[in-house]
Amino acid sequence: MTYHPKSDFMAVMIERGFLADCTDYQGLDEALSKGVVSTYIGYDATAASLHVGHLLNIMMLRWLQKTGHQPITLMGGGTTKVGDPSFRADERPLLTDAKINENINGMQKVFAKYLSYDDTPTGAKMLNNAEWLDGLNYLEFLRDIGKHFSVNRMLSFESVKSRLDREQSLSFLEFNYMILQAYDFLELNRRYGCVLQMGGSDQWGNIINGIDLTRRVLDHEIYGLTSPLLTTSDGKKMGKSQGGAIWLNEEMLSSYEFWQFWRNTTDADTGRFLKLYTELTVEECDRLGALEGSDINEAKIILANEVTALLHGRAAAEAAEKTAHEVFEKGGTGDDLPTLELTADDIGDGISIVQLFVRAGLSGTGKEAKRLFADNGAKVNDADHKDAGFLVTAADLATPMKLSAGKKRHALIVLK
Repeated sequence: MTYHPKSDFMAVMIERGFLADCTDYQGLDEALSKGVVSTYIGYDATAASLHVGHLLNIMMLRWLQKTGHQPITLMGGGTTKVGDPSFRADERPLLTDAKINENINGMQKVFAKYLSYDDTPTGAKMLNNAEWLDGLNYLEFLRDIGKHFSVNRMLSFESVKSRLDREQSLSFLEFNYMILQAYDFLELNRRYGCVLQMGGSDQWGNIINGIDLTRRVLDHEIYGLTSPLLTTSDGKKMGKSQGGAIWLNEEMLSSYEFWQFWRNTTDADTGRFLKLYTELTVEECDRLGALEGSDINEAKIILANEVTALLHGRAAAEAAEKTAHEVFEKGGTGDDLPTLELTADDIGDGISIVQLFVRAGLSGTGKEAKRLFADNGAKVNDADHKDAGFLVTAADLATPMKLSAGKKRHALIVLK
């Protein structure tokens, strides 16, 4: 990146590694330098919680507000009914209105941790695109908006092309998604003066569509900015673990498990993640990221503490670190480990140890758990355990049982 920004926000985006591409660096930078810029990111309500994959863009909105601009979190109450086909091999399951609203409520809890929602010029807004999409007149929409879209051009977008190249079905419902997302930008500009859309680099085509549509219909100058699609240094998609998605709502993932995810960051990713996911100075992130050998563990603990404190509060971060210290250094169980509670009825005459590893979230499947036993990666109460056929009885749970998958993932099994 050779562009030298004048605005604080663009400077942060560039020096901390948030910026993948921008439709007009200079035009956007000048707009950011002149006054408050209203900016949105859209979130479809496909799950009851946001996950770590969303955190990069949430941090972008947080920095936007900290540098004097207005973030808009646009909930996809309307677009979730269609489903974004971008880079998906199959169609998303369709959700009911009640489920969509339930999911939105769950997601809103997370945004409130990172953004200040108030009536000041830089106060964040929480909007829902159902506001303008639910009442659309189909024929009017086709005539007034549809005429601005070329099917030839839409077919050339990589998100659509990749699906068609693999000869996988793309429904007409899904094909409409990019038109609706473009229309969101038009309506946000018309109703709320929003001039910037941000998103992951996989959203580039959808963002360009919105800019083109708004210029054609309203003749307004608006901008798009994308972040890189993050993979870890070993090539895995950011935010995935053996147990599944790393959720941001505490009822779906404990603050300890969230802390542990960041503590397990690879050495090569530590400095980069400190810049993206914490508010430590760039100089401090570079210093910590350059540590070597066992010293890098200090940087990983700082990373885990800072990221967890932003989401769950400083007390939760400190409690997680204390639990980790007890589990790893003292061989104890800790107060904050993920816990699976079982009743005597759940156990019956005995429950398979393999099933407990799956139910405790330490393995994704029974097959995965059996492989863990075969590879000597399973421990019960800190002792190596090789018998995948072992049945756990209620008597075995007279005291809490600690299960471990490898050195870093643990859970407690307790009898209610």
